[in-house]
Amino acid sequence: MFGTFNFQDFISAFIVLFAIIDMPGSIPIILKLRRRGKVVVPYKTACLAFIMFIIFFFVGEAFLKLFGVDISSFAVAGSLIIFVMALEMILDIEIFKSTEDSPKDSSFFPVVFPLIAGAGALTTILSIRAQYDGINILCAILLNCIVVYGVLRLTKNLERLLGAGGIYMLQKFFGIILLAISVKLFTTNITFIIESILKGQH
Repeated sequence: MFGTFNFQDFISAFIVLFAIIDMPGSIPIILKLRRRGKVVVPYKTACLAFIMFIIFFFVGEAFLKLFGVDISSFAVAGSLIIFVMALEMILDIEIFKSTEDSPKDSSFFPVVFPLIAGAGALTTILSIRAQYDGINILCAILLNCIVVYGVLRLTKNLERLLGAGGIYMLQKFFGIILLAISVKLFTTNITFIIESILKGQH
């Protein structure tokens, strides 16, 4: 199941996951959450993301099937949440309202899920299992989670470095990128679902 370690495959798997997770693009969201008084704990966030990735690597497909949910439907649901978060960034609106019952700790939601270990990243893990040996994917997951920890530790420094104007520009730019990712994730998977339904009718 784990196969043999191959440095090139490990780097390839790391780059694929790094691009999907897109931690630099998450910085404006994390800063926005902190300005709202939310807490994002770097070590806790990285550990929770790692646990989610590992669980999904081993039992993700079986877990979704247990609830009668296929990967495409899961990806569509995740894309809608990412879409809403992108709208918040671009339009300067608050859709995810904070209530008295809302936990101050946002390490898991929305940072780990759906931002880091979202539908795109989890679906990618299942997809690359057919391409790379398990050991290479697991090492790539570990390194990406270390990157997550590092970026979260540096967000305050980046905020001081860029200033309010720089952060605002970064928020708009990555908001559009996040919006594009959500649209691509939605259209790709909704097309697959529609095609599957049409095939089932024949």
